[in-house]
Amino acid sequence: DDIDRAYFAVFDGHGGVDAANYSATHLHVNVGLHEEIVKNPAEALKCSFQKTDEMFLFKAKREKLRSGTTGVSALIVGNKLHIAWLGDSQVMLVQQGKAVTLMEPHKPERE
Repeated sequence: DDIDRAYFAVFDGHGGVDAANYSATHLHVNVGLHEEIVKNPAEALKCSFQKTDEMFLFKAKREKLRSGTTGVSALIVGNKLHIAWLGDSQVMLVQQGKAVTLMEPHKPERE
């Protein structure tokens, strides 16, 4: 289609780099192939995080890997920004020199 899109992501491995590398390799593919990417990008992000996690868990079990990762992604569709994250990774938007709060990070003390 003729809509401009941009995708950015950062993964912070815990207990090794396997989960972070896997996510960096597969999450954007899962987002791009998701059936809702055009109509509902937020749903595509959410489902793709979940699918990527399930895929890595299968690989980790098979290969006896023991790592994890936090992750944060930004998907720009036209003039809309969609953010998805897991763990305590955060996104910051600076607009005209001022920080704009986009999310409340996951913390152990938060329900």
